[in-house]
Amino acid sequence: MRLLLMSDTHLPRRALRLPDPLLAELVHADVVFHAGDWVDTATLDLLESRSRRLIAVYGNNDGPQLRARLPEVARAELGGLRFGVVHETGPAAGRETRCAARFPDLDVLVFGHSHIPWDTTAPTGLRLLNPGSPTDRRRQPHCTYLTAALTDGALTDVTLHRLPQR
Repeated sequence: MRLLLMSDTHLPRRALRLPDPLLAELVHADVVFHAGDWVDTATLDLLESRSRRLIAVYGNNDGPQLRARLPEVARAELGGLRFGVVHETGPAAGRETRCAARFPDLDVLVFGHSHIPWDTTAPTGLRLLNPGSPTDRRRQPHCTYLTAALTDGALTDVTLHRLPQR
């Protein structure tokens, strides 16, 4: 099973559209994750129409239209792993401990907000993944997104993709 992970698209404020390399990944993904801060409903409509399965949440910059369509926290079991998605707005310090305490029933937590790619594992075994942002790099050298695979009940091939400068 192929996974595509993104967050913090902030359209059309930070870019006018999703980058072509990211859009090209949609056809290969069995499941697409978006960890919030869409800003516009058109991007949600696009991902809903082009994704086989979309697991998504709203973020702190998302207004009432997006909040009416998306949960604050999403959960799904995929390939024997328990996934969660949240727009985690807490500080980086203590994130693993805080998220492990908040989500003790998960194997993988996909989160957004910081625009900083993140791949760590809490002492409890919870894997935390932040794909960064494909449209707003902030203080990062590149805009980014993640792909991964689920193989025999394990998360494999977690790859950070750096997008060309716009």
